[in-house]
Amino acid sequence: MSFIMAGCRAWGRRVRAGYHRARSEGGSSMIETALILAFLGAPLFIGTADIASVIYDSIEVSNAAHTGAVYGMISATFASDTSAIQTATQNEATDFGTNLSVTPTVYWACSSAEGGTQYTTQSAATTACTGSSHPLEFIQVVATAAATPPVHFPLLPSTFNLSSTSVMEVEE
Repeated sequence: MSFIMAGCRAWGRRVRAGYHRARSEGGSSMIETALILAFLGAPLFIGTADIASVIYDSIEVSNAAHTGAVYGMISATFASDTSAIQTATQNEATDFGTNLSVTPTVYWACSSAEGGTQYTTQSAATTACTGSSHPLEFIQVVATAAATPPVHFPLLPSTFNLSSTSVMEVEE
């Protein structure tokens, strides 16, 4: 009987030793996890925040170009008022303000080929549009800005050049 008891005690000591060894390695695995998160998690989070900031700025530039085109499409008078289009566009992009470069352009195209040749004057478009085709007036607004993310991450550029173009037909 004492032989069995001795075997049980030895087995119990081995189980307890394995348990304590596993417990002591549990702390080191937590340290390894913390180090991996520190070296990989923080840069990944910062890079994601930088890209998200640039995407937000890109959406703002795009919306601003669209707003300028919407303002210019109201009538030929509004389309020719470049300073008002620039003001409307810059007012839409409040984060950029006057740092947003706005270039409005009025052009004409034939109704049968709207994506074709662009004419700088209505008379040139009228001459070129033949048959049942007639000239249509368009306003194109190009908005550009340089976006600087709030935190610079070494592998990403320090500034991003953003640009958006919006084209609409001018209502008469």
